[in-house]
Amino acid sequence: MKLNVILFAALLAAPALPLLAHHSFVAEYDYNKRIELTGTVTKLEWTNPHGRFYLRVPGAGGVTATWQFELGSPNALLTHGWHRDTLRVGDRVTVSGYQSKGSPTVGNAAVITFPDGRKVAADGESLQE
Repeated sequence: MKLNVILFAALLAAPALPLLAHHSFVAEYDYNKRIELTGTVTKLEWTNPHGRFYLRVPGAGGVTATWQFELGSPNALLTHGWHRDTLRVGDRVTVSGYQSKGSPTVGNAAVITFPDGRKVAADGESLQE
């Protein structure tokens, strides 16, 4: 009987395990390293726990870097007005955010600005202006 209770409790807790693996912002990104980059979107990933997009950014001397930016979760983005075509491959955008502590070309996007001046919050929260 005791073994059945333990097994039942373990089965109930199993779906919560992915939540334990979720990272904290401060573990991966540096609040003191604000970045703002302009480039062309080359790839989008609508995956959990966070969406991602890749930005080709021209650099000094003609060297191009590809940056990877983390977004909010797909569900949070959709809940706050994003659509799968809000950001598309080929869009030229400016991204404001925070640089990764572990990689020079990885960041957490905060705000994405389009050439027409439209801004969207990258974490799925409503942008207050």
